[in-house]
Amino acid sequence: LIIGYSPCEMHSIKGGMMNCQKEMKKAVDCGYWNLFRFNPAAEKKFTLDSKEPTGDYQAFIRGETRYATLLKQFPEAAEKLFAKNEEDAKERLESYKKMAAE
Repeated sequence: LIIGYSPCEMHSIKGGMMNCQKEMKKAVDCGYWNLFRFNPAAEKKFTLDSKEPTGDYQAFIRGETRYATLLKQFPEAAEKLFAKNEEDAKERLESYKKMAAE
């Protein structure tokens, strides 16, 4: 089973779908998407492959029309939701780190 981040036309990424792989890399670099492996048959079942985020999380989500549209229509709510989204991503990474250390 592979679960991946793959932008589609509905994400409306800047530069179009020809930049899909760049968008995937940005998602990992900023911590929006984490890379890990889970193999129930392996001795070490969970392995975290992502490193600490180095990219700009907020810039990443604002680069997709689905988020930018929310920001235009409901700026105050969007700012709160974007901050919560980033905080949730940080918490998720911390939980993955704990799982990987077990």
